[in-house]
Amino acid sequence: MTVQLFVPCFIDQLYPEVAFNTIKVLEKAGCTVKYNQQQTCCGQPAFNAGFWGESKDVCTKFVRDFDGVDYIVSPSASCTGFVRNNFGKIFENNAFQSPAKKVANQMFELSEFLVKILNIKNVGAEFSGKVTYHDSCAGLRECKIKNEPRELLSNVAGLELVEMNDTETCCGFGGSFAVKYDTISVAMADQKITNAIATEAEYIVSTDMSCLMQLEGRINYNGQAIKVLHLADILSSGY
Repeated sequence: MTVQLFVPCFIDQLYPEVAFNTIKVLEKAGCTVKYNQQQTCCGQPAFNAGFWGESKDVCTKFVRDFDGVDYIVSPSASCTGFVRNNFGKIFENNAFQSPAKKVANQMFELSEFLVKILNIKNVGAEFSGKVTYHDSCAGLRECKIKNEPRELLSNVAGLELVEMNDTETCCGFGGSFAVKYDTISVAMADQKITNAIATEAEYIVSTDMSCLMQLEGRINYNGQAIKVLHLADILSSGY
């Protein structure tokens, strides 16, 4: 199966190893991975900030970049959720309506693609450590992803998965929310980290590097020992 990889802006700029690990996992699962070097942003930041016209321009480019492909896979439930749930509205009664809907329907987050499309729950990964999983708002509420990451993690040799309290509660990032309401954002992140540490886990894992970036910032600021890892980093380990 051939898939197109979409890499979110922040992963491209700050955590490129997550993109490479995503490729590693997909190839291990038997996929041929292609990367369109002309790709840019999905358009979400501008859209959420209220710049709908500018966002539409970026979304139009996204549709052009990925029109005609069978599957688009991304290591981000946030970008996936935006494309899937908003492209139909953005291009309503527009010449791009049909290709935009098709692109939206072909967009998948990594864990749901592995489990729902490829029917793979064990990628043969090995990871020694105790982890707790954070449900990102986009993954849980926009993409309806709950069990898929946990099924994959449960089949990683040597890994112990423990659940934290309030795992479905927001980490406080929310894009521009963290900037506009920094005090609230920090308090939410600290509560999430406190719940994670209470499990005695060594790592917080999620489908969204944006959430993990928020948590990592507070962990480093507070000098705490717990670490963050993207799901792709775990699934690509051991081979």
